[in-house]
Amino acid sequence: MEKFFNTSGPVKPGWHYCIPPLERVDWAEIQHLIASERYFVLHAPRQTGKTSALLAIMAAINAEGRFACAYANIEGAQAARGEVSAGIPAACDALVDAIELYLADSALKSWYRAEKTSIAPQHLLTAVLQRWAQTSPRPVVLLLDEVDALVGDTLISLLRQIRAGYAQRPGAFPQSLMLCGVRDVRDYRMRTADQEVITGGSAFNIKAVSLRLGNFAPAETQALWLQHTAATGQVFDPAIFPELWTDTAGQPWLVNALGQEVTWNDRALRDRQRPVGLEDYRAGRERLIQSRATHLDQLADKLKEPRVRAVIAPFLAGGTADLNADDVDYVVDLGLLRREPNGQLTLANAIYREVIPRELSWGSQMGLDQERCWYLAGDGRLDMEKLLAAFQQFFRENGDSWVERFDYKEAGPQLLMQAFLQRIVNGGGRIAREYALGRRRTDLFIEWPLAQPGDFQGPRQRIVMELKLLHPGKSLATTLASGLEQTTDYADRVGADEAHLVIFDRDPTRSWEDKLWRRREAYGERFILIWGC
Repeated sequence: MEKFFNTSGPVKPGWHYCIPPLERVDWAEIQHLIASERYFVLHAPRQTGKTSALLAIMAAINAEGRFACAYANIEGAQAARGEVSAGIPAACDALVDAIELYLADSALKSWYRAEKTSIAPQHLLTAVLQRWAQTSPRPVVLLLDEVDALVGDTLISLLRQIRAGYAQRPGAFPQSLMLCGVRDVRDYRMRTADQEVITGGSAFNIKAVSLRLGNFAPAETQALWLQHTAATGQVFDPAIFPELWTDTAGQPWLVNALGQEVTWNDRALRDRQRPVGLEDYRAGRERLIQSRATHLDQLADKLKEPRVRAVIAPFLAGGTADLNADDVDYVVDLGLLRREPNGQLTLANAIYREVIPRELSWGSQMGLDQERCWYLAGDGRLDMEKLLAAFQQFFRENGDSWVERFDYKEAGPQLLMQAFLQRIVNGGGRIAREYALGRRRTDLFIEWPLAQPGDFQGPRQRIVMELKLLHPGKSLATTLASGLEQTTDYADRVGADEAHLVIFDRDPTRSWEDKLWRRREAYGERFILIWGC
């Protein structure tokens, strides 16, 4: 059977192209932590390969023969919410089932069934772990997954019951225990039934270290795809790999999903004699973005969280903010942001840069007229002056009410503009977006194929748009000066045919007659059309 790129569940090396999971963790560090009886955390964003790594770690530990290791996923206990009387037994059910499955230990399950109703839920997990450790012929190691799926008193009880037995290790409690989830334990925020706020650090102060499972490195990203070439003979245009890295930054699900998109979902490319070209790849990337796949849908759901919004909103608004360090760490742990080597924060990858504004403006996109014929010139080119003049009028008539619909109101004008421009994508064009905290702008690069919609092999119209807010305390002249320089630099960098600078004035005391204007200015060797909104 031909292998394929995996986009759901743990990898199976016999079925899937994969980077060996133990090569993606600091295996020597994990072995040291286990040998020295430490309790620690491994966290990673969703669909990064965490479960695959945990299963590989369990298999490697059990193969060595020194310890008895079990992996248990306790996500099912989430349904109990803060009800300890239901949540802790659900977690223990999953634990004893896992021990029976992976270690063929049915004696513990028999004991548990007989005793569980006689033990208080506030002590049940401690009792199960004690019994397991005391009856096992080898010191036991537990890998506990999806811990941060639990909430409230259930999570507090679980952490405290583990802490309560910590001093009894290894004879009467696990030799070593790994908590696994999306977040580091420091980011657990729990409210008791009495609304008391408990942090993970206080409830689980026995943590030795937090390890993070990262993305693929550039070489791993390319190596994964080249496994397909080695298996089938189908080759990839080398120009794909720099874009693959920019688009994904090695995020494992994205790398695999794009691989599946171009080698299988594109039916023409199931012919392994046909090479995969750069435009084949770009078309697959756009299909993936438009698919709103589960991974990308989960990403959009995270954007609704207040802690996430407080960090992401300044990026989309092109402004600056006094960010809370804990919130930033949380959003980085979720995989939405990454830190550059110089410490600068940026959105994690180019695909997320596309998905985030599309998701946040989805309702607006659906409410806008999507006909494309009216903004095309006679020669098939985009008539950007006509399109942006129409946006000015739309913004005047509807801007305030539409911006109020956005959760991210700080970035409302930019999101509304991008929703308005989404018709270009729907008509067969392409838009790339760039953001960076503190640059006070959003960069848009529009490509419009001149042969036929979606055909980027032939001639293309290339357009740069820069969106800026006129911030309080900044003069229009100052904003124009920086905007012209930035727009010209971006246009030169991407080889644009034309460039537009849009300045949003949100001063409620100014009239629309003063806000709405346009003019053309020369900057260097370029002419830039400037629009006031």
